[in-house]
Amino acid sequence: MSDQINHECGVTLIRLLQPLDYYKKKYGSARYGLHKLYQIMEKMINRGQDGAGVATVKLDAVPGTNYIDRLRSVENRATQDIFTKINNQFIEAQQLHPGKYQDAKWQKENIPFLGELLIGHLRYGTFGKNGVQSCHPFRRQNNWKSRNLVVAGNFNLTNVDELFSHLLELGQHPIEKADTVTVMEKIGHFLDKENERLFRKYKDKGVDNAEISNIIHEELNVASILKESSKKWDGGYVMCGLIGHGDAFVLRDPNGIRPVYYYADGEVIVVASERPVIQTVFNAPADQVQEVTPGHALIIKKNGTFSQEEIIEPQEKLACTFERIYFSRANDADIYKERVQLGKNLAKQVLEAVNYNLNNTVFSYIPNTAEIAFGGLVEGLNDYLTEWKAKEIGALKENDPEKIHAILKVKPRVDKVVLKDAKQRTFITNDESRDSLVNLVYDITYGTVRKKIDTLVVLDDSIVRGTTLKQSILKILDRLSPKKIIVVSSAPQIRYPDCYGIDMAVIGKFVAFEAAIALLKESGKQQFIQEVYEKAKTELSKPKENQVNAVKDIYSAFSPQQISDKIAAIIRPSDLSAEFNIIYQTLEGLHTACPNHKGDWYFSGDYPTPGGNKVANQAFVNFMEGRKDRAY
Repeated sequence: MSDQINHECGVTLIRLLQPLDYYKKKYGSARYGLHKLYQIMEKMINRGQDGAGVATVKLDAVPGTNYIDRLRSVENRATQDIFTKINNQFIEAQQLHPGKYQDAKWQKENIPFLGELLIGHLRYGTFGKNGVQSCHPFRRQNNWKSRNLVVAGNFNLTNVDELFSHLLELGQHPIEKADTVTVMEKIGHFLDKENERLFRKYKDKGVDNAEISNIIHEELNVASILKESSKKWDGGYVMCGLIGHGDAFVLRDPNGIRPVYYYADGEVIVVASERPVIQTVFNAPADQVQEVTPGHALIIKKNGTFSQEEIIEPQEKLACTFERIYFSRANDADIYKERVQLGKNLAKQVLEAVNYNLNNTVFSYIPNTAEIAFGGLVEGLNDYLTEWKAKEIGALKENDPEKIHAILKVKPRVDKVVLKDAKQRTFITNDESRDSLVNLVYDITYGTVRKKIDTLVVLDDSIVRGTTLKQSILKILDRLSPKKIIVVSSAPQIRYPDCYGIDMAVIGKFVAFEAAIALLKESGKQQFIQEVYEKAKTELSKPKENQVNAVKDIYSAFSPQQISDKIAAIIRPSDLSAEFNIIYQTLEGLHTACPNHKGDWYFSGDYPTPGGNKVANQAFVNFMEGRKDRAY
């Protein structure tokens, strides 16, 4: 994606199933869990560069000693900053107590973060502040172990106002109106109620308080807590939590919007936002890394047993397609195949756009994340050439080795035309000189394109705003003097705001929306735009469950091709010498490539939850009223 779009967060949870001494003897260190936590978080760094955090819980800690540790950072390399600080505490302990340090039991009792339950979070802020106070995990403290709560998640909720009001109805006084706070306090409220229920049950039977605490640790009904807490949640979420006595949970939204996987063996239970990181860090076979079922919670009890329990009735699975197109690690076997297919699906459109003239066409891609889809495009071109060569050779009237060789020699001209100079990124600022500095980020390979002869086809994995294309990339490509530039997007036109974790909530920033509005104005349909505005306001007066997406009307008068042509006109720099047009993936092509991930609301406007329609309507109203506020 040539446009910079921040992403939802990444989360991981580890439960060690053996005593720490087991890992010390087998792997040479009692810090086995911390080492694995660090490795997973480093592998998922694509999911969080605004900050990171970790927390651990020590099981059966001696009374009077700390058993929950947490550390968060917003440094440039937040994960490394956190684990350097943790590691320094081990170095100091070894230096001060060399004789005792070799004992894993002593380490657990005396060194922070050496626990059996570990949680890690990588943050990409979608809106608002990026201070350390905004970093997960969040902690709710209490003197009773089973009332302590640590929560970290990959989520956005669309109905924060509604949830906040419900907390007020419960008699709480939240210190902040944010989904992280409301989630924490909602779970915490019902955690307290479950503790109180069990306490009263056994107190009435004459059991003493100390023994009741132990019973609560065994009988705490985590599923019931989550069922009560999540009744009114609307959004995409993976919520991970640690409870102070040793239970843990991972809850996934009923549509499976946000991804989460788990793996378990005799040594460990591990959860992460991406499958391949579990495979790599734990050398786990792909078929043993399972998805958490939508609407279910993976509940891990203090005794190490675990199960999946239904918390919310699962709905149609509408897992986010943007995960597959761009954000997730492409070394996942299924994601790799999907991205290849996205590229292959574009081959026919590209061939038609260049009039099947491969001799005078150069193919390339930008950025590096588009490489796999580009490989699929080239594969699709070669499939066409295989058929073409068979027909050409079959049409020869005689066996002419020279002609056959010439036919067989035809292949797509593939070159690495655009290169990103990572060194320059540090110097980009937000002041008036930014545009000129952006141009330095990209280099081009001179000599790859024949001036005024060749068409240059460049694949991008998605085009959101088009600003980087207009301000830098197209101008840089034009230096090669191609006859024509064709930018190909492996994703369809992004038309609607997201509200489930990716920072695309301001509809006016989408170049597809800008193109549709421009076409309506050029057609003299300003009144129609006003009518859609009034319709959106009317929809917003209804409960979110009854709203429809009024913004769909904005696009209804035009074909995808008309909008693509207008996008090309908007993005095209005024001083561009080459001809220019844009090709987008079709919705049908997206569904063919990602058949098991149907969450396409960015492109179709078909949201998986009622809150999505509300957000789309609010985003349009904000646009019409000149407000750049987040729509949820």
